[in-house]
Amino acid sequence: MDERELEEIRRRKLMELQRMKEEEMQREQMKQQIEMQKKAILRQILEPEARERLARLKLAHPDIAEAVENQLILLAQSGRIKQKISDDVLKSILRQIASRKRETRIVRK
Repeated sequence: MDERELEEIRRRKLMELQRMKEEEMQREQMKQQIEMQKKAILRQILEPEARERLARLKLAHPDIAEAVENQLILLAQSGRIKQKISDDVLKSILRQIASRKRETRIVRK
């Protein structure tokens, strides 16, 4: 290989890396935009105490919190939520989900 071929290969690699970096930045911006939209919708449908509870839940159990957030957003977008959700209502929703997810198993040895 001569110097020109090496330079061409380097140039192609550099262009590919730049393209990949731009795509990653676009994906990250999309994620941030979606997250901002979710927060705005949740701010509209949840009372402050309920939002705080959901934020704490997200720290401890992110998968459950994500599922609850998505379900609440779907309900809000379909017009099924008429008033803001209080902390007590959110607690009952979380209890229902927790009762479905947890199964107590006793293993004796």
